[in-house]
Amino acid sequence: MRSPMRYQLRAVPEDVGHRWWRELTQSFRPGGWGAALADTYSRKADVVVRGYGGYNTKWALFLLQQIFPLVGIAPPLATTVFFGANDAALLGRTSERQHVPLAEYKENLKKICNHLKYCSKSMVIMLITPPPVDEDGRERYARSLYGEEARKLPERTNEMAGLYAGQCIEVAREMNIYCIDIWSKMQETEGWQKLYLSDGLHLTPEGNAVVHKEVVQTLRDAGLKAEDMPYDFPHHSRIDGRCPEKAF
Repeated sequence: MRSPMRYQLRAVPEDVGHRWWRELTQSFRPGGWGAALADTYSRKADVVVRGYGGYNTKWALFLLQQIFPLVGIAPPLATTVFFGANDAALLGRTSERQHVPLAEYKENLKKICNHLKYCSKSMVIMLITPPPVDEDGRERYARSLYGEEARKLPERTNEMAGLYAGQCIEVAREMNIYCIDIWSKMQETEGWQKLYLSDGLHLTPEGNAVVHKEVVQTLRDAGLKAEDMPYDFPHHSRIDGRCPEKAF
């Protein structure tokens, strides 16, 4: 239960911080960017992660009214929208059911962001591009699961992920909202393939750290600096042991 005096930051990622065999989103596990964000804004804002492993933007549209109802509860102060890795799955490959055409992906992002704007005119909306793809890492991962039966043709490519990242950036530009381009950011580091991606797609703790750093910087740019936000209740140093009621 969150204090009614505390702000809320909401994250809606797909599965790049999630493994299909786990029930909980990996972003809130040790080393996850959601857990790190919750720590950064501890006692300042509740960080609510709504991660849906394997989802694409088309499926996410069915969840909007449940995650972001237009009436009944106060909207979050800020929201991240992190989709694209599944939309960019290639047709004719093992993950084709997740594929969403590029133009439709762009329109779906617009629908999501328009819904968020309708929820709150002051909400800080942050789009996050899909991460890069290490195709060699994806092949190695598939072989570790299926051996020689694994398909040699990749089910995702970095080139395709880049196209979807470009459309994500374009939506942010057209709608005048924030965008975090981790597809480009991660590739600035030599050896990013193994440093930031555990299986060619999902984030390592180091990859999660990149997302956390960029999200925090974007929130700061939007005026949401943790150090400037009030505590929900008094800091313990302000509570008189003999008359604690005065602090409340």
